[in-house]
Amino acid sequence: VQLQASGGGLVQAGGSLSLSCATSGSIFSISALAWYRQAPGKQRELVAYITSGGTTNYTDSVKGRFTISKDDDKTAVYLQMNSLKPEDTAVYYCNAERDLRPYGKYYVYWGQGTLVTVSS
Repeated sequence: VQLQASGGGLVQAGGSLSLSCATSGSIFSISALAWYRQAPGKQRELVAYITSGGTTNYTDSVKGRFTISKDDDKTAVYLQMNSLKPEDTAVYYCNAERDLRPYGKYYVYWGQGTLVTVSS
């Protein structure tokens, strides 16, 4: 699975940005798609994920502000970010999981990061 993220940039606090991540390869067996972020000097953290069935979950700090979605055929995952805050500044990474544990395999894939900078 290959992932290609896009959509980062500079925005003022309170503004909005939309991130996209195109997937390719063995996407039929993707079990979940997610967005992570890593701020300077901090560990990478999960922002939001969406399962192949459409179940979503968000880290508390972005609930009500960010929305994750995907194309039905899993060819892309999106992150709509509203009411952005300076603390949302980070490199954002898209992520895909192929959970084949019944067959003894589990794969995780990462896209390249895209920088989101929120100015105060």
